[in-house]
Amino acid sequence: MLPPRPTFSMEWHGRLSSPNARTLNKITTLSELDLAVIKCGACPRLVSWREEVAQVKRKSYETQTYWGKPVSGFGPADATMLILGLAPGAHGANRTGRVFTGDRSGDWLYGSLHRLGLAKLSTSDSKDDGQELFGVRITCAVHCAPPDNKPEPEEKATCAPWLNKEITLLMPTIKSFLVLGNFAWTGLFATLAELDFIIPKPRPKFGHGARAEVIGPDGRKRLIVGSYHPSQQNTFTGKLTEAMLDNAIKVSVDFR
Repeated sequence: MLPPRPTFSMEWHGRLSSPNARTLNKITTLSELDLAVIKCGACPRLVSWREEVAQVKRKSYETQTYWGKPVSGFGPADATMLILGLAPGAHGANRTGRVFTGDRSGDWLYGSLHRLGLAKLSTSDSKDDGQELFGVRITCAVHCAPPDNKPEPEEKATCAPWLNKEITLLMPTIKSFLVLGNFAWTGLFATLAELDFIIPKPRPKFGHGARAEVIGPDGRKRLIVGSYHPSQQNTFTGKLTEAMLDNAIKVSVDFR
């Protein structure tokens, strides 16, 4: 638990009030999207929390400078698979500035991607460690670290247009989605519905290994695969094993 909030300010210039339509319409590349995401300040509770954590640091990282801003997606603009998680970890991505980087969940995910030839390195320690993804992009449904890892419904809704735009920009190449956890699963289907994808009815339920095929507005089929999130709660208890995660990724990336 964090100590009482100190009185300080980490206000920074260029912050966006929200991902409004005008802002999103001007974005034509993923590089532009990533730059816009990290300027977002639309959710006061999340802004306050992520910046507080960046000042009141975990003792083991007290000498490090935390990122303390929204965390954008990571991976090539021509990715054929998109991996979707919930939100940045308070002392992981919120510290390092790169999604699934600097914590045990990231070690599991990048370790699996490395075993399958989809990542240059088997670990992900910092945004400057030389990591590279091949044909895969990783992003989150909510781009700021939330208290207790639980964003509020209005925060999820406010962040949703970023995911909508990210998928839109990936449409020429994306073939599959690997979804880590139930919230990301629900969020992805909501986003695809907004993008006029044809979705099976009833909408498929989340589970590890759950699969669904959807048809995009371009007429192409795409695969959605569910996986338990590589959180310590799931990996320490054996609910998710390396083999299970490897298989879920392989099924997703092999879809043609």
